[in-house]
Amino acid sequence: MSPGKKFLLGILIAAVVASALYVRHLRRATIQVIGAVIMQNDDPRKELPIAGVDITASDGILVTRTKSDTNGYFAFKFRKRLLRVHPIITLTFSHADYEPTTMTAQPGGDVTIAKLVSSKPMKPVETGGTKQTIGNVTVRYSIKSGTSATVGSAVRSFEVENVGNVPCNGRPPCSPDGRWKASTGSATLDAGAGNEFRNARASCIAGPCPFTKIDTTDIEHPGRTMSVSALVWSDTATFLVEAEVIHPMQGDVVRTSYPVIFGEALNFTLPHSAEGVSLQAEVNGQNIVFPLGPALKLSWADCQTRANADETRVYRCELKAGYRWLKTSS
Repeated sequence: MSPGKKFLLGILIAAVVASALYVRHLRRATIQVIGAVIMQNDDPRKELPIAGVDITASDGILVTRTKSDTNGYFAFKFRKRLLRVHPIITLTFSHADYEPTTMTAQPGGDVTIAKLVSSKPMKPVETGGTKQTIGNVTVRYSIKSGTSATVGSAVRSFEVENVGNVPCNGRPPCSPDGRWKASTGSATLDAGAGNEFRNARASCIAGPCPFTKIDTTDIEHPGRTMSVSALVWSDTATFLVEAEVIHPMQGDVVRTSYPVIFGEALNFTLPHSAEGVSLQAEVNGQNIVFPLGPALKLSWADCQTRANADETRVYRCELKAGYRWLKTSS
C-alpha cells in the first residue's frame, strides 16, 4: 500500500472512532426540566407551594413520573436524542385538591412554574347571621433552654418582585448559574437596647420558592440587630422573618410569637425544637388558648405545615366558614 493510501486510511479510521465516541457521548448526555408547583392566586402572597403533586413528563418517547416536594419543587432528566436537539416536554400535573393541568416545557431552558386551580368548592357566601370574630392571635410554644428569658418577639414580611425567564445577559443581579435576571430584597430588625435575637428564621412563604435564595449569614449568629436578604430569579416571592427577643438571664420560659395575616390565613414559622405549640386568641372577645397538637386541629381554622431544609417549620391556618378576623392586616 502506498504512503498516500495509508495516510487516507488512517484519517478514515480516526474519523470513524471519533464519530463512535461522539455518538456514545450523546447517548449518555442528559437534559433537565425543573420547576415548581404553586397555588393560582392574583395575590402573590397567597401563591403557596403545593407538595405531593403527581407529575408526569414525556418527550414523546419516554414517560417519567415524580412528585413535588414540600416547596413545590420538581425535576426531570431525559437522555438527549440523536435526531432531536430541542424536544418539547409535555408535563401533566395531578392532585386530588386541584384541577388537572397540562403544559409544555423546553428542556434545559425556562424554569417551569405550574399554577394549579383549586377543585374544592368555594366557601358558601353567608347571607345572614353574624360571623364569629377571631382577634389578637399569638403563638405560644416552649424551648428547652435555661440561658435566657423572652421579653418579646419580632416579625417582618417582605416581597421581592421579579419577572421570571428573563435572560440576565451579564447584568447582575442574576440567578446563581448566571442565566436569569434576578431581583433582591431585604428586611432589618432591631431587638432594642440590652436585648438580643434568638431562634431567628427566614422562609419563603409564597411564590416560586425553589427559585429563591435567602442569605442567612446574619441570622445564624444574631445580636441586637439582624438583616435578611433574598434573591429571586423567577416570579415575585414573599418572605417571612421571625425571631424571639431575649434578655440574657437564667430561666426557662414559654416563648411567644406573632403571626402575619394575609387575607383569611395566618402564617408563622417555628424552630425545629419548638414544643407544645398553641394559639392564643380572642374569640368574640373571650381570650382562649387552643393547643394545636400534632393533628393541627382548630375549631375555627384549617391548618397545615411544611418543613424547610434546616428543619424549621412553616405553618398556615385558614379561617373556616362562619369566622372572620377582628382586624384584617391585608
